[in-house]
Amino acid sequence: MTKPLISHRRSSGQMIVLKAFLLIPFLALITAVPLAWGWGLTWLDLGLAVVFYVVATLGVTVGYHRYFTHGAFKTGRPLRVAMAIAGSMAVQGSVIFWVASHRRHHAFADREGDPHSPWLFGTSPAALLRGFWHAHMGWMFQREVTNYERFAPDLLADDDLRVVNRLFWLWIVLSLGLPTLLGGLLSWSWWGAVTAFFWAGLVRIAFLHHVTWSVNSICHMIGDRPFASRDKAANFWPLAILSMGESWHNSHHADPTCARHGVLRGQLDVSARLIWMFEKLGWARDVRWPRAERLAAKRLEPAS
Repeated sequence: MTKPLISHRRSSGQMIVLKAFLLIPFLALITAVPLAWGWGLTWLDLGLAVVFYVVATLGVTVGYHRYFTHGAFKTGRPLRVAMAIAGSMAVQGSVIFWVASHRRHHAFADREGDPHSPWLFGTSPAALLRGFWHAHMGWMFQREVTNYERFAPDLLADDDLRVVNRLFWLWIVLSLGLPTLLGGLLSWSWWGAVTAFFWAGLVRIAFLHHVTWSVNSICHMIGDRPFASRDKAANFWPLAILSMGESWHNSHHADPTCARHGVLRGQLDVSARLIWMFEKLGWARDVRWPRAERLAAKRLEPAS
């Protein structure tokens, strides 16, 4: 018997915590523009923000997405745990929550059952505006939680990942606390700790949130579709660098288990390059790289 899509509904207390973790960084991002214009941003803050952005983003793209969700490669226990922790520091949800939600997205992409499709309300301008908000951010304010037993039973069976998942609160503390600590120590001032907390903590998390959410929203509405897929996923090149290659979204939906999303000439994919490095170091094996015959079979446009 097929298990239900939804396992339970969040309590009022859980919704308050969830909204706080989504909205406080967002408010920090809005506040950042006037602050950066006149004062408060240092090169140390910027450097820390970039470092933690790269680590957390790759934790999501390589770890949460390509490894845990789609099995694009295999690895050993140390790297598996490290990727789960790094992805958790993006503060986008625990590893099991994220993987279950994303597998459900692929199972029902742009159809009823997809947790964050922008096409669920129709195609009129008002419906698409509502759909954009839902896909980008609104879906996370819903009480329903995707059923882990249906969409992520392999992760539930992994003792290490259950521990990492249970300690999600700790990875959030570290994601905010480590840049704060480093900012204070490296500047040897309390003010350095405060500005690092704001820029390399809150603003960095919010910025990363919106880059990831743009893959859910923009990359299902705007862009090129050179490959056949069952949905409206599109390649949107302006996000390629910030998303570490995730915005080659049409290519990904056409071949979800492939380790490289930027499969065409000139398509930069930092995440795939990191997986390549893991493979060269012997940390990754059985990597599912693109195959010419599969690309040709999926191609809608003639190769240039």
